[in-house]
Amino acid sequence: MSEILIEARKVTRILPGIVPVTLVQDVDLKIVPREFVAITGVSGSGKSSLLYLLGLLDFPTEGDVLIRGQSTSRMPEDERARVRLAELGFVFQFHFLLPEFSLTENVGLPMRALGALSAGEIRDRAEALLDSLGLADHRSKRPDQISGGQRQRVAVARALANDPPVILADEPTGSLDSKSTEQVFQLLRSLVDERGKTIVAVTHDLELASRMDRQVRIADGRIVAIEKATRAHA
Repeated sequence: MSEILIEARKVTRILPGIVPVTLVQDVDLKIVPREFVAITGVSGSGKSSLLYLLGLLDFPTEGDVLIRGQSTSRMPEDERARVRLAELGFVFQFHFLLPEFSLTENVGLPMRALGALSAGEIRDRAEALLDSLGLADHRSKRPDQISGGQRQRVAVARALANDPPVILADEPTGSLDSKSTEQVFQLLRSLVDERGKTIVAVTHDLELASRMDRQVRIADGRIVAIEKATRAHA
């Protein structure tokens, strides 16, 4: 049986208020190694809310999220932060690169936060990641000096900084043109096929979702279907 990297057990997230809002309700989901998972659904269905719960960026109101079998529901925040840095990488629709830093410095930020490498090792690894993603000539540039597609590749390099087994991506191609969308998708696909990563991606693009390995469809905060993609490696 495959190791389970992330498991949601009866996870519910309710925003308190005069009229409480249920974002995610009673979700069970297992994420295993070397798979490319799409989370799909209409706007407001709970896709991103579920991704943030899986990534320990938000707390469930009920239920638990396990990382490599370890419960996180009562985990101290400093330990949650360490698990996020070591086990999970994040790519968002808007890259969130820091404009005052070079690309190399941006990629090095998660490594600095984890604190396992020296400054020289961080620089060398950041440069190697940028080189591997076709950005060797841009290392010293700042984010506003490169294209949107290139910025998203830098964001992928940053997500890979601490070599996590899982990358969580929230609409990673949502702000890109069709050419850049395909390039970023092929990059993510190669991380699964060639580097053995697991990727969970929220997307509204059903054509892209059909080329991933599994689709998890969300409606009103609930999983309504889990299907194998129709053409995962097309």
